[in-house]
Amino acid sequence: MKQVHRHLEKDGSGQIGLIPEEPEDMWHAYNLVAAGDSLRSTTVRKVTMESSTGSSTSNRVRTTLTISVEDLDFDVQAGVLRVKGRNIAENPYVKMGAYHTLDLELNRKFTLAKKVWDVVALDRIDMACDVTQSADVAAVVLQEGLAHVCLVTPSMTLVRTKVEHTIPRKRKGLCGRHDKGLIKFYDAVMQGILRHIKFDVVKCIIIASPGFVKDQFYEYLFQEAGKQDNKILLENKSKFILVHASSGHKHVLKEILADPALQVKLADTKASGEVRALESFYSMLQTEPDRAFYGLKCVEAANEALAIETLLISDELFRSKDIATRKRYVSLVESVRDNGGEVKLFSSLHVSGEQLNQLTGVCALLRFPMPEIEEDDEDSSSDED
Repeated sequence: MKQVHRHLEKDGSGQIGLIPEEPEDMWHAYNLVAAGDSLRSTTVRKVTMESSTGSSTSNRVRTTLTISVEDLDFDVQAGVLRVKGRNIAENPYVKMGAYHTLDLELNRKFTLAKKVWDVVALDRIDMACDVTQSADVAAVVLQEGLAHVCLVTPSMTLVRTKVEHTIPRKRKGLCGRHDKGLIKFYDAVMQGILRHIKFDVVKCIIIASPGFVKDQFYEYLFQEAGKQDNKILLENKSKFILVHASSGHKHVLKEILADPALQVKLADTKASGEVRALESFYSMLQTEPDRAFYGLKCVEAANEALAIETLLISDELFRSKDIATRKRYVSLVESVRDNGGEVKLFSSLHVSGEQLNQLTGVCALLRFPMPEIEEDDEDSSSDED
């Protein structure tokens, strides 16, 4: 994400101009834009003109609109954010108060104005505009005839390319057809890696598969790299890690990233940091349940006692249309940080974020046990009954 300008007032209001440059930037934009904000961007509008003779012609014109945001929809596959609202600025083609939908796309500038830019929104801007936050883990998940080349970022798992190739079955006297099909498949996966992985950014490339497919592909990859004198692959050979996976489908990344053996090798990457935090929470829940709580009420009680060491919170909670609810979560984040706790913001598009959302979206690891929180929660439940 590129920040074009930032004009913020002392009361927290103001506007920021941004240009999304990568697919993940659209996810950041989705988390930034909220109902009640004003959004300015270019759009195409169909305009009907009537001549003096009474005939009419329609033309599509590009114009700049400013709308008051009412609703938004994010198309993950297309990478387009559609924002609906009423026009709030004079425009020769659109009446004041008329509804319009702005499509935010890659490389198209937009300006977002808020009555209050809270700490969570500003943190996301800083994260999105920091080039060091780019995807630092790549993964190739494959089985015979199917492969996914993915980038794992702090916010989401992006499938950069999917390779499908029919491989003839091994038959007596016809093994050559199977081997040729396999080589074509491996070559297509290799080209996908070279085309979509930035080796100057990525810290490691995971190759995962059931059985020996990963080993055979790894051997082919570096045999070909040697034959072709491909310096990019040869110089980055140490970044490749081979791990077992149950299939070549994208969803197995969840089990791969949770593998303790892999965690050691991915220690410097943020993508695995969130997975480790969630694993620590589950472990604490089993071994010391009085130091692990989830649910807003319990977590707020722990925060009031200055007990939170690590707060795990989903970005989905900050997209609440209820301003009071959003402010409650923002206040929690600010308070935990002020009290010296660590805050880990999870993305609901990431496998770890999906797991966190199943636990209400907010969890806390405590510095010391607080069994009274659970007792208070049970008492309040009894009162409600």
